[in-house]
Amino acid sequence: LLDLSLIQTQAAVLANIGSNFLIGGSEAKRWGTRHPSIAPYEVFNTKDGKVCIGAGNNIQFAALCRRIGQPELATHALYCTNAARVANRDKLVAIINSVLAEKSTEETLAFLEGSGLPFGPVNNIRQTFDHPQLKARNVVRQIDHPFAGNIKLVGPAVEYSHSTVGIRLPPPMLGQHTEQVLRSVLEYSDAQIEEAVHSGGAALYSYAKS
Repeated sequence: LLDLSLIQTQAAVLANIGSNFLIGGSEAKRWGTRHPSIAPYEVFNTKDGKVCIGAGNNIQFAALCRRIGQPELATHALYCTNAARVANRDKLVAIINSVLAEKSTEETLAFLEGSGLPFGPVNNIRQTFDHPQLKARNVVRQIDHPFAGNIKLVGPAVEYSHSTVGIRLPPPMLGQHTEQVLRSVLEYSDAQIEEAVHSGGAALYSYAKS
């Protein structure tokens, strides 16, 4: 038996935000892309896009300072500890943004490569589906739809070692299975189905529209 709860999953992914409340009694507030207790750790603007960068400790911050050409920031009194960086977050972020604003996203990713920092671009939807990892994992599936023709869908996010996970059926048209469900599950009669449709409580797909 596998018992999965959506609301419990949501509570679990609160991570540090949940711990701050449960242990410290701190109510969460809106931070945008920023991390409430680590700096710098957020999305930065480049010349043509956005990149998320996180410096979770002094070593990573020193690496970031070297990569942006300002190694002196790592030992500056305003930024030499995480507590100091959090207290002076706005000043620090402005400095980093001023550097990255002169570089493209591609250039930024290139000079951060191998730095030991967690980083990544903020992709739009086209860039997301063009990502080589999604292509390698065959995330986008094509399926024949009886009314819409060949369409592309996002496949299941889970893969199993000894069984294949696929898309069994195409997305139904609005009301396509209403009559089937009403008859087989709820055991509605013809009169009850007609009443449900007439009252607006159910919709049947009109195949004449296809």
